[in-house]
Amino acid sequence: MLRVSKPILLTLCVVFIASFALSGCATIVGKDVFPLTINSNPDGATIIIKDEKGRKVYSGATPSTVTLAAGESYFHAKTYDITFSKEGYAEQYASIKATLSGWYFGNILFGGLIGMLIVDPITGKMWKLQTDVSANLSQKVSLNNNESALKIMTLSQVPEELRKSLVKIN
Repeated sequence: MLRVSKPILLTLCVVFIASFALSGCATIVGKDVFPLTINSNPDGATIIIKDEKGRKVYSGATPSTVTLAAGESYFHAKTYDITFSKEGYAEQYASIKATLSGWYFGNILFGGLIGMLIVDPITGKMWKLQTDVSANLSQKVSLNNNESALKIMTLSQVPEELRKSLVKIN
């Protein structure tokens, strides 16, 4: 039978408890980067991803999978804007924003205040990102000379720069 002295047992207990007290729950279980699968209909659309500061973080074509960080700095979630474009189709836009991870609340039981206020916010593991985004591109309408056309589309299909000129009619 293995016998462990009391000082060694006490030291092991203190180390075990300290490891939980000095770490955050989301840091232990969560992730700080997430794979984002990007699709479009039709395939082959050019995609450009910019962060909240307007910096281009990725460009490529659909379908694609990109790994993005969920947090940027202390208590700051990342936001990304995605532009989909393809010859003969209207541009589409999507925005994704990191949300609070459920693991962050595990600090109530395991990580304590140090995990909630220091460890998880600094590591960025208190945030999570969605795992997929897709766009249905609509074909551009070509008009001959003075012809007019009516096209019905959802608000997400209207280019951002034209949304300011929309008029509510209901």
